Amino acid sequence: MAPTPVNRRVQKHRDALRMAGLRPVQIWVPDTRRPGFVAECRRQSLLAAEADRADAAMQQFMDESLAGVEGWTA
Repeated sequence: MAPTPVNRRVQKHRDALRMAGLRPVQIWVPDTRRPGFVAECRRQSLLAAEADRADAAMQQFMDESLAGVEGWTA
């Protein structure tokens, strides 16, 4: 069976990317629709926030770092 025009176009695009030195990768990420996802995000966020509050040296470092970015452009 001959490839469809869409398949040929996709393959041509992939070949061009490979010629540019790129390669395809597959990554797996958490499913945001899964039950419990929001609760787990909240749990982890609260843990991180508590760790931040407990580390005064880190907060001072972050404040000093932020003071040094004035005038930067995006």
